Amino acid sequence: MADGNKKAPSTPKKRRPSFKETFRGIKIEMKKVVWPTKKELSSYTVVVLVTCAFFALAFWAIDSAVLVGLKGILGITL
Repeated sequence: MADGNKKAPSTPKKRRPSFKETFRGIKIEMKKVVWPTKKELSSYTVVVLVTCAFFALAFWAIDSAVLVGLKGILGITL
């Protein structure tokens, strides 16, 4: 016999950590972070800037080529 009044086992509600507990956890995690040295940071910065410049030029070249192609196909002159 099936009883329609049976409830599924309830899961305990999760308690939100207090403001103090949250910042205590953040402080503990920040102690685990390994920060880069100045030399590493400067080399990472150069890599990021060079990569950004490369992709900016690549997207500009692709955009310009598509524009020239569309102008040729559609016969648009400015």
